[in-house]
Amino acid sequence: MTKISITKPQLVAGTRDLAPDEVLRRNYIFDTIRKIYTLYGYEPLETPAMERIETLTGKYGTEGDTLLYKILNSGDYLSKVSSDELAEGNAHKMMPKLVEKGLRYDLTVPFARFVTMNRHTLAFPFKRYQIQPVWRAERNQRGRYREFYQCDADVVGSDALIYEAELMQIFDKVFAELGLKVVIRFNNRKLLDGLAQLINRADDVVQITVIIDKLDKIGWDGIATELAKIGLSEAEFEQVKAVLTAQNLVQIAEIMGHIPVAAKGIEEIQNVLDFNKIYSFSNRFELDFSLARGLNYYTGSIYEVVADTMAEGQEKLVMGSIASGGRYDNLTAIFGLPDVSGVGISFGADRIFDLLGDMNLYPASAVSRTRVLCLSLDEAALPIAFSATLALRQAGISADCYPQAAKFKKQMDYANRRQSPFIVIIGEEERATGLLGFKNMSTGEQEKLTIEAIIARLVADN
Repeated sequence: MTKISITKPQLVAGTRDLAPDEVLRRNYIFDTIRKIYTLYGYEPLETPAMERIETLTGKYGTEGDTLLYKILNSGDYLSKVSSDELAEGNAHKMMPKLVEKGLRYDLTVPFARFVTMNRHTLAFPFKRYQIQPVWRAERNQRGRYREFYQCDADVVGSDALIYEAELMQIFDKVFAELGLKVVIRFNNRKLLDGLAQLINRADDVVQITVIIDKLDKIGWDGIATELAKIGLSEAEFEQVKAVLTAQNLVQIAEIMGHIPVAAKGIEEIQNVLDFNKIYSFSNRFELDFSLARGLNYYTGSIYEVVADTMAEGQEKLVMGSIASGGRYDNLTAIFGLPDVSGVGISFGADRIFDLLGDMNLYPASAVSRTRVLCLSLDEAALPIAFSATLALRQAGISADCYPQAAKFKKQMDYANRRQSPFIVIIGEEERATGLLGFKNMSTGEQEKLTIEAIIARLVADN
């Protein structure tokens, strides 16, 4: 007899299962974000989980490319690799022959690809939202997963700064509805370009930006060390620090307002602030000149949202960015569609999910369970219970039926585990009178009612 090998099931590191309650809570987040996106005129879009590898590579910087999940070609994936190449063992050199596809790293690059391919059928400016999972081969830790959802909104086909102001309002409205106090941080990448020119390091702007983006993690001493590694002197570091710690646009203008690209960045920031003078923010807003956003494709406004640890009850929250975004003027040009400006934002749904749980901010309505469970005390009652379940469903009331006339205690245990707010009980007496047992599980109150009266009660209470 062949012995069957039993393997203990395990999750892939950086992924997680979500039980029904957790899915319902996450859907509450999705529904809230979707509602606000729709309010602001954004339309839904979905793209495939897989993209051609050349679509993804080179769009996220060197660090981003290392985090891409690559998919081996189907079938004999070594068929295009020579024996000499195998013997050499140079994985990077063999990669183009082994891999044609990858899992999407974010939703912005696939969106740019979609816009390029569908440019003749879209009405510009084109506003879309997209709520789908993405994958990154990052180090697994709380709040940072290898498979996670992004909730994006983008508008392409216009460089109007009204959209920057609009997206900041969306950030504010979503978190106000979720009851989570946040800080909306705002900057402009043109100021970082100007900073690189200020210290005569224009060619090193990408490296400098990536290093600045690490400020929250490594502090000023770490920034000084990293900048020194790429050749910056102590005097140049002090110039960098003076810009990043400036308190307002006036100070920034005094330091590098004479540099055209920096002057343009200052003008854009002021215009966005002017647009939002008519909007009253529920959350804190900060102009933060140290905000860098390390992705290469940002060219103008950049955003980052973090939990407000100064807010009452949130002082001990520890979590990185929970939403971000920015303007990317040149992204579609990579796919052959030049001169199409875009700006977008993304909510990190998984981090928001964890924070709302930590803060106990989910409303009871977020976990909407099956409202009624129908129980049968004998076999003759089962068809009546099934009929009652159908009547409830036809009235738009979520209902279920225990599938057999098991012992009452077993059925009640099941009802408690299902956490249904109400149960309908049918036995010999109920069959004879047509009055069904109707029990409120939270109060323990029990009545005898017709199915029509039960439906009327539930509809009125909804």
